[in-house]
Amino acid sequence: MALGGILLGYRALRRFTAGVSSIAGAAIAWNQAAPIFHAAARRPPIGSPAVAIAAAGHAGDSDSADGSADGQPLVDGHELTFRYRESGDPILQGCTLRVRRGDRLLLEGPSGGGKSTLASLLTGLRVPQGGLLLLNGLDRHTLGVDGWRRRIVAAPQFHENHVFMGTFLFNLLMGAEWPPQVEDVDRAERLCRELGLGDLIDRMPAGLLQQVGETGWQLSHGERTRLFIARALLQRADFVVLDESFAQLDPENLHRTLRCVLDRAPTLMVIAHP
Repeated sequence: MALGGILLGYRALRRFTAGVSSIAGAAIAWNQAAPIFHAAARRPPIGSPAVAIAAAGHAGDSDSADGSADGQPLVDGHELTFRYRESGDPILQGCTLRVRRGDRLLLEGPSGGGKSTLASLLTGLRVPQGGLLLLNGLDRHTLGVDGWRRRIVAAPQFHENHVFMGTFLFNLLMGAEWPPQVEDVDRAERLCRELGLGDLIDRMPAGLLQQVGETGWQLSHGERTRLFIARALLQRADFVVLDESFAQLDPENLHRTLRCVLDRAPTLMVIAHP
């Protein structure tokens, strides 16, 4: 009888512990799923940067009507959140966007509104602290940092971009494969002349091999800006982000540069003040 009582007590204890485990599992599952339900019930944020979108198809493209060959958006972001300090207010909150191949986007907003922060998330320089960001249907962990940054490149704001000590050609192709092949050099020179940098190349004694930077040939603001744009375009990425890249250009060079960028960037986002 004593042995039977022990066995009955043991079975009752197992059932009790199994029930407690099930309750704990349900609580953990709810903690994981609750943000999704809260996000679905949340009202759209007020005061987000304004985005103007113009789809631009290219002749000979086989893309479908929704902008990509397989219907999958190039970039898909949902409820993105980012803050610079854990205790600070979020710079971005509830930011949702979808970018398809061939889109030309103009992102406008006041200073401090989160435009450059959003660009840093898109290009992989920063990681969102909340929400979901996909590139070609894959997240950053799946693609890897290098894989992500090969597909989305940016020309950051002027104070965050740099001309490094070295040749003009190195500064152009530093984001591409190095050392360059002959066709890479030819492509870089054609792009520079298309951007209006032909006179600069002709003036420099060594041409594309001229040393530039602090101890070399000095470039004007407009020349540096177009160098940064060329550096981004020469990386042959799927998506190019230009952050305040046209502010330093005079009207003639602005028109020429914008036309070149629209012709050469497969998908484009331009960030500017209203």
